[in-house]
Amino acid sequence: MRRLDGQQAFVTGAAGGIGSLVAGGLAALGAQVTGIDRVLCPSCHHTMVSDLCDDAALAALAADLAARRVDILANIAGMQYFGPLESQPSAAIWRGYAVNLIAPATLIGAVLPQMRRRGAGQVVNLGSVMGAINFPFFATYSSSKAGLRGLSEGLRREVAGQGIAVTHIAPRAVRTAFNNAEVNRFMALTGMAADDPAVVAQRIVRAIAAREKDVSIGVKERLFIQLNAVMPRLIDAGLAGQTAKARTMFPLPVE
Repeated sequence: MRRLDGQQAFVTGAAGGIGSLVAGGLAALGAQVTGIDRVLCPSCHHTMVSDLCDDAALAALAADLAARRVDILANIAGMQYFGPLESQPSAAIWRGYAVNLIAPATLIGAVLPQMRRRGAGQVVNLGSVMGAINFPFFATYSSSKAGLRGLSEGLRREVAGQGIAVTHIAPRAVRTAFNNAEVNRFMALTGMAADDPAVVAQRIVRAIAAREKDVSIGVKERLFIQLNAVMPRLIDAGLAGQTAKARTMFPLPVE
């Protein structure tokens, strides 16, 4: 695997289940890693404490990153909501889009000028298979990750030929605290498997080191993504059983 000696890597969500492992993997390859999270990041050399949901904090963070050397920006932080759309408070909807899409776009915009000047750099966006196959009861999460996928693709075309790599990685379900009790119950009801976070983190680190463009984890998931792009009604039928089981968790209110 290609070494990253001396590169300055900044990882959002670096205190989380995936982010901490990715940060540790980058450090093992020689990168100087700064974690960005609401708490200290033990697996990083340095921590920048910030709240990506807060407008003022995000603006301050973006200005701070713009003034530093950033060779790798890894947007790993994420927020997930599971349940009927109408049950999600507007503030929760806003926070999900802020963390999953607005913050990455803002931070990328802050570091792009210096990467363009150097003719080098890498942006890494952690998406989700749900960003390409939009799951029921994950509507806001899926749509925010679909937006991140679109952001990655558009940016890749925008910086083509300028020495800047854009890496988008879409894992499937992972066994971390990111999944709350209801998500775990849904996974048990539907037989949805979850990957080992260490294995997923290793794959993410490999993708970063190799400057890969677009990575979807899971052979079956890659096939479903392709089918969903050309035959979405077939995927509708395939998800019908999972949708029916999920609905039993959220009975309709009695009039």
